[in-house]
Formats: sequence, C-alpha cells, structure tokens
Amino acid sequence: MLTNDTLFNFQNQASYNQIITLAAQLQPVKDLNITVNISKTFGKNYTELYKDTIGNNSFARLNPYTAGSFSISFISVKTLFAGFNPNQITSTFRTFEAYRQIISARLGGINPYSGGQTTPDGYAKGYGRYAQDVLIPAFIAAYSGASPNSVPLIKEDNPNIKFNPFSGYLPKPNWRFSYNGLSRIPGMEKIFTNFTISNGYISTLSMNSFNSALTFQDPFGIRQPGFIDTLTGNFVPYFLVPNITISEQFAPLIDLDMQFVNQLQAKFSYSKSRQLSLSLIDYQMSETRTTEYTVGLGFRKRGLPLPFHITVAGKNGTTGKLENDLTLRLDVSYRDDATSNSYLDQEEALPVGGQRVVTISPSIDYVINNRINIKFYFDQRKTTPKISSSPPVSTTRGGIQIRISLAEVAAQKPKPK
Repeated sequence: MLTNDTLFNFQNQASYNQIITLAAQLQPVKDLNITVNISKTFGKNYTELYKDTIGNNSFARLNPYTAGSFSISFISVKTLFAGFNPNQITSTFRTFEAYRQIISARLGGINPYSGGQTTPDGYAKGYGRYAQDVLIPAFIAAYSGASPNSVPLIKEDNPNIKFNPFSGYLPKPNWRFSYNGLSRIPGMEKIFTNFTISNGYISTLSMNSFNSALTFQDPFGIRQPGFIDTLTGNFVPYFLVPNITISEQFAPLIDLDMQFVNQLQAKFSYSKSRQLSLSLIDYQMSETRTTEYTVGLGFRKRGLPLPFHITVAGKNGTTGKLENDLTLRLDVSYRDDATSNSYLDQEEALPVGGQRVVTISPSIDYVINNRINIKFYFDQRKTTPKISSSPPVSTTRGGIQIRISLAEVAAQKPKPK
C-alpha cells in the first residue's frame, strides 16, 4: 500500500541470490577416480526510497543504491608456473600493463560517448590506464592466459535485480583425481601392495563486493557510461569494484602414496598455490606464492629383535622380541612463502612478507596389548622469515604418549559340552 505522507522515509528493499554448485564423479577406467566441481555465487541488494515528494501523488524513486558480490570457480593455471622473484616485477604483471591499451581500444570502439578519440598516451577517451573497466578485463586476461581481444567486458547497466554485470565470466571446472592401479601392473605387485597417485586443483575468481556509483550517467540511454570524472579523466562506471581476487592452488600438484610388500611405507607430496589481489583504489597488486614439499617414511615390523631379554607377564621365560607391531615414522616438510606488492607503472616490486618453514617429525609407536599403546615422538619446526622485521623462530617438542583404554571386555561364556 502506498501512502501520500511526505514524511514517509522507509526504504524499499529487494534481494537476489544465485548459488550454483555442480559436482560429478567419473571413473573413465578402472582405478581412476575423477571428481569435477563447478561453482558460482552471485548476489545483489537493491534499496530505494519511493515516496510522494510534494503530496499530490508525485511519487519518485530517490537514492537508488545497489550492492553485491560475485565469485566463480576459475582456471588460471597457464601463468602459475611463470617465474617469480619478490624483488622484481613479473613478466605476467608486465603483460597485464600492456593489455590495458588493447582493452581501452575495445571499450572506446563500442562507447559512442568516447567518440573514437584517443588521449596523447594512446588510450581511448574516458578509458585511461587506471580506468576500472580497463583494469579488470586486462587483469583477468593476463593472469588466466586469455586473449585481451576476446576476454569479456563488464556490462554497464542494471535493468533488474537479477542482472549480472559480470555474466560474461563463466565458471570453470576444478578437479581432483586419484589412480591406484599401478600395483596391479604385472611385475609391480611383487614390489607394491598399494601405489596411489593424486592431483587436485582449486581456483576462484571473486569480487567480494561491488556497489553502484552515484555519479554514473547515461544521457542517451545506450547502456554505456557517459560522465567523465574530471579528476581522473575516466568514465564513471555503473558499478564500483574496490578489489578483485584470484586464488588458486594445486593441493597437491602430485602426491605419491606407496606401500611396499616388506611393510615399508613412503609418501611424497608437492603442492603449489598463488593468491592475487588487485586493488582498484590504489592500483597495487599483492601476490603471494607458496611451495611445499612433504616426504614421509614409515615402517611396520612384528617381532622386532631386541638387544636384551624381557619378561612377558603371564608367560614363562624371557624373550628378545617384541610380539606386537612396532611402527616407525619420519615426516619431513619444507614450505616456502613469499608475498610481493607491485604497483602499476612503477618499475619495482616490494617484498612485504614471506618465510621458510622446515618441519621434522620422527615417531615410534608400539601397541603393548589391546589396551595400552605407547608412543615416543619428536617434532621440530624452524621458521626463517624473509624480511628483517621478523625474527627466526624455532620450536621443539618431544615426549612420551601413553594411551590406555579402560573399556571392559565382555567375558565370553563357556560353550556347552
């Protein structure tokens, strides 16, 4: 119900949320299992004040405002393995800078307000090197390995609550696969009881927040920005995006899990990840790279000979062997993190964080009986920072862990004769 009360100040609100999640499990051949995931999240909130401004049914829409978020599963692996030095501008970042002029020309060609004019530095009128509509597609094209001539552009309109200005960016599949059929190859069964190879990839492109610009203008209704900010010399877009993020990781890139016929266990894992965050406020990009190696060895032995004799309760005589399984393990990991900030049109990068972490964890585990388990463990973690503002840290733990089960075992009734 509408009211003519000019003092009515309650806002109308509308919300829309779209969540798409698809998952598929495939087994193209025996022992090969593949899981594929696709996801998309999009949401918008719209508010306005719809009121009679002068009391004669002159209803008007006042202070319209839209805010939302957008995220999709993504693939940017083409540039993940490019060289990275936290003290230097990367080649991918330079590609990002070069793509801006190509995106600017595309935008200038479809916006009549630009008039086909170019600025002295070669950019289309209203689409300079720091224009948001230029930076977002150039950033996505450079770091995903796409062509700047075909990467989708942002749509400058908002006809309804369901309209997505980033609808040109479609979700892409992420995956995880494992194969455990190597031990079935003739000849391999004499070496391994199990041999599993795994690989997994997860990546996300997200704009955690965006909101409508109050100074956006489209005088001719052609669904293009038509007002140039005199301070920046760029068109004011319909939606302002303060930050765009690409997160990806191979977790793991390769993982080998082996169990040998002689009860020896071995594990090797190599993981790699990257986090990119581009600020569209101060035009800097933060890049974090992480590489991690993990090696694990284990050995299980029943009846391990001892250099001395022990007396077993309830049994006659002494023995020089352990009757239950003895498990030996050694896990070693190495993790390297580095974070660097790069600024557009500046010929240097600034390392702002990073560390190297080495962890060594040997342990001995022995089951004395069905109720008592004893474990000797040692764990040392050494952290070496890459910047002088943080000190190196070394942490060492060790001890004996005894687990005792107090659960009663039901007595078995004698069988009738």
